[in-house]
Amino acid sequence: MSRSFRAEAVKLVRRPASWLLLAITLALALIFTYVFPYASIAGGTTGPNTDRTLPMLLPDRLVGNSLGGLPVFLGAIVLILGVLTVGGEYAWGTWKTVLTQGPTRLEVYAGKLLVLAAAALAVVLSIFAVGAVASVLIAVAESQPVHWPSAGDLLTGIGAGWLVATMWAMLGAVLAVALRAVALPVGLGLVWLLAVQNLLAALAAPLLDWVAQLQKGLPGPNAGSLAAALGASGDTPGVAATVGGGQAAVVVAVYLVAFAAVGGALLRRRDIG
Repeated sequence: MSRSFRAEAVKLVRRPASWLLLAITLALALIFTYVFPYASIAGGTTGPNTDRTLPMLLPDRLVGNSLGGLPVFLGAIVLILGVLTVGGEYAWGTWKTVLTQGPTRLEVYAGKLLVLAAAALAVVLSIFAVGAVASVLIAVAESQPVHWPSAGDLLTGIGAGWLVATMWAMLGAVLAVALRAVALPVGLGLVWLLAVQNLLAALAAPLLDWVAQLQKGLPGPNAGSLAAALGASGDTPGVAATVGGGQAAVVVAVYLVAFAAVGGALLRRRDIG
């Protein structure tokens, strides 16, 4: 498995799409969490999603600000990374080439999942780092004191972000295995993340009690609840305290394991062609 992990890590690092996705993730996190709100505050403008105040952009809010995008938009990018990492073998027809080198299907698959988990952690750490720099610059520009979250809060936030990001990466992996492709899994994953779960929360749940109850067991609302429990702003799409933070963490972890296990079972039993 260690050889598979090293091989997958080399492929991921050398793939330009990986760096492009990371750049897009950091740009979105920076622009929508700090640049637009601060420009609104500095310019005195009002409008949708411009009700964030200056204290909400300072370093002591780093944990919540860094987690806010992961339930929907930034999570969607990590899902794409999961699809590319696993589904690329189908698109390029390289499964047989990889397996003739000696490792079993599950060894290769496990190597891919470990690399995805490492990549998810790198993404989360990068989001926190960019947020830290942006919040300090805003504090200095506005002559505000710089107070950081405690080490425990930072570690909890990073761990929660890693959990959510890895879950979305595992969803991308299982979709790639189930559909043996790249384009369709990406499309279906984005439709679910950006449209279906938001429509359920905004339209169906207020009208139908059974949909509201169903929300409590879905991955997106639980990811949003976990982010909300750690300080993410409620005006961020997908962030809402549907359930408690403890339950949300458990549900997200269960989905993570389930997605990984289902993908492994499908890969082991089905034709790779």
